Amino acid sequence: MKSTTIERKREHLEICLHDKVEMERGAGFEHYRFLHEALPEIAPEDVELRTSFLGRELALPFIISSMTGGVERGLAINRHLAGAAKTLGIAMAVGSQRVALRHPEAAKSFAVVREVAPDIPVYANLGATQLNRGYSVLELGRAIDMIEADGLFLHLNPLQESIQERGNTDYRNLSERIGEVTGGLDRPVLVKEVGAGISPRTARLLADQGVAAIDVSGAGGTSWSKIEALRAEDAERRELGLAFADWGIPTAQSLVLCRAELPQLPLIASGGIRDGITAAKALALGADLVGLALPLLGAADQSQAAVEQVLKRFARELRLAMFLVGARDLEELRRGHHLVAELP
Repeated sequence: MKSTTIERKREHLEICLHDKVEMERGAGFEHYRFLHEALPEIAPEDVELRTSFLGRELALPFIISSMTGGVERGLAINRHLAGAAKTLGIAMAVGSQRVALRHPEAAKSFAVVREVAPDIPVYANLGATQLNRGYSVLELGRAIDMIEADGLFLHLNPLQESIQERGNTDYRNLSERIGEVTGGLDRPVLVKEVGAGISPRTARLLADQGVAAIDVSGAGGTSWSKIEALRAEDAERRELGLAFADWGIPTAQSLVLCRAELPQLPLIASGGIRDGITAAKALALGADLVGLALPLLGAADQSQAAVEQVLKRFARELRLAMFLVGARDLEELRRGHHLVAELP
């Protein structure tokens, strides 16, 4: 009999590849416009896209966000993603590794990332609620060692787990558990949502517990409530998932609020970023990196070259946007007051 976890991962992957899983609402970036500079006083080749994140150098300010692993199709997808990340010099996070901790034969679909890309920053991933279900530094260390990771993402997904049958919804005292592991691991612990956003209150709680970075992963992109509704076998659960399909803090709003609350903490913006212009807006609003998932998934199901094509398009659009506002580098983009907010 197939593992329920493995079967769920397979269903998630198939739904994301073949169904409409994005929210109806935008990610909030549509309410911002760049101030075009007709005299940018630079040339496009002057624009520098290199950056650093948690002590690692990156050629582009992108991270491939957590997507998959644990199933055969996920192995090929992760191989293509990792190959593109290596070629372009960006970071990558893997999907939740709990399945591989329970079923060691599934580990190869995660380990392939480090095999293909030995030099890029790679981040492990586990659900934070597992800390309330017996997981300790030992299990987290096993996930890190599985892919020789540079750090570990703990993901928060109370909405998805509430819609998912037999979901893990025990969030009691979870910030304290997170604090315990940040001090017990020798790698940085990062925390991310999965599409509903991080509030300033949650960001402060996490920062006080010693997390190294936060991915706000806001609303406006993939709706995991909708995905779970599509998986649901009973009508009530399906109805509940669809009712909350657009729930969450839009990515732009979450980013702005968290940056105001935590001026120095590294932040990743993901959720609804579908082109390089939107990526430029996220960086201008204070993101250190931009996370990409669904825009790469279909390409990753095809080939490494297809993933590279998408990422290069994002980079071209980002570079041109920076040229057109006269920003030589990412620091100038963030500090140059290049965005104007428009009332919705």
